[in-house]
Amino acid sequence: MSDASNISLNGQTARIVRELAETAKLGPGKVLVIGASTSEVAGKRIGTGGALETAQQLLEGIAEVQAEYGFSLAFQCCEHLNRALVVERELLERLGLTEVAAVPIPGAGGSMAASAYRSMKQPCLAESIQAHAGIDIGETLIGMHLRSVAVPFRPSERYIGEARVTAAYTRPKLIGGERAVYRQVPDADSGSCN
Repeated sequence: MSDASNISLNGQTARIVRELAETAKLGPGKVLVIGASTSEVAGKRIGTGGALETAQQLLEGIAEVQAEYGFSLAFQCCEHLNRALVVERELLERLGLTEVAAVPIPGAGGSMAASAYRSMKQPCLAESIQAHAGIDIGETLIGMHLRSVAVPFRPSERYIGEARVTAAYTRPKLIGGERAVYRQVPDADSGSCN
C-alpha cells in the first residue's frame, strides 16, 4: 500500500476510536475490545488475505487514541483460537481473567491479533473478557466480549479501507420497575417503599 493509504487507514482508525472513546467516556480502568479482519480491510473475504502491514497501520491509529485516553485494549483472535483475546498480562491479572496458551500468528489468530501480540510489553491470551466498549472492523463478531447492556454506536465513518465498521459501548443494566429512578434529581420526593 502507498503512504497515502497508510495515512488513510491510520487516520480512519484513529477517528473512529476517538469518537467512541469520547462517547463511551473511555479512560483509565476501562477496556476497549477490537476485532479486525485485515482481509476485509483490503477488500477480500475474511480469512483469505490477512496482512501484518495492514494490521500495523490499524494498531498505530488505535495506539494514538489509547495514549490520549488511557484505556486498556483487548484484541480478539479469530475462531481458530476460539476468539481468545490478546491482552497485557497486567490487565489479565487485574481483572482476574482466565489465561489460555497460544501465540497468535496470521494463520491461527489473525494478523491483527498477531501484530498486537508482537507490540505488547507482556502479551498473553485471555479466554474471554467483558469490555466496556468495542469496535468490530470487518464483521468479526466481538459481541461475546462486551458487557451487558450493549448500546450501538454509529461512527461518522462506517468503513476502514473496504471493511464495514460496527461499534458499541455498554451501560449498566437498568433495574426496578415503574418507581425506579435512574438519575439523581434534586429535591425529588423519595416516596415510601411499603
